[in-house]
Amino acid sequence: MKKRFFVTSEPLSVEELAAEVTRPEAGAVVQFIGTVREFTKGRRTVYLEYEAYHSMAEKQLEAIGREVKERWPDAESAVGHRTGELQISDAAVVIAVSTPHRKDAYEANEYIIERIKQIVPIWKKEHWEDGEQWVGDQLEQKRYPDGAPGGGNK
Repeated sequence: MKKRFFVTSEPLSVEELAAEVTRPEAGAVVQFIGTVREFTKGRRTVYLEYEAYHSMAEKQLEAIGREVKERWPDAESAVGHRTGELQISDAAVVIAVSTPHRKDAYEANEYIIERIKQIVPIWKKEHWEDGEQWVGDQLEQKRYPDGAPGGGNK
């Protein structure tokens, strides 16, 4: 079995992540693909740049996987998040969840993306037509007006 929770600079495969969680007892496989959008708050994005504290990010993704198992014992999940320069429509994050019934798969999938935004150390820099800025954490609550996220822990 491949790693189910990972951060990579390579393009993500929805099919590979879905295959990691597909199993005979699962009646539902829900996939979420978070893509780079062109407009945010009326401003045109040219591309995004993601950086991560890779080892900690993967540990946090694994922790989220354990949280999902505690809340939905019959669930299997997999998550991949990209780093580096991503163009409009590129997949930044792919989440796959399987459960015996669809409602649990939808709920677990939504839970995962919200937890990623809360606890996984991945930062985003927006590049617009007229400038660029690190917009901070994934909830966009912490900003870096004087440059990139610090610490050199990537």
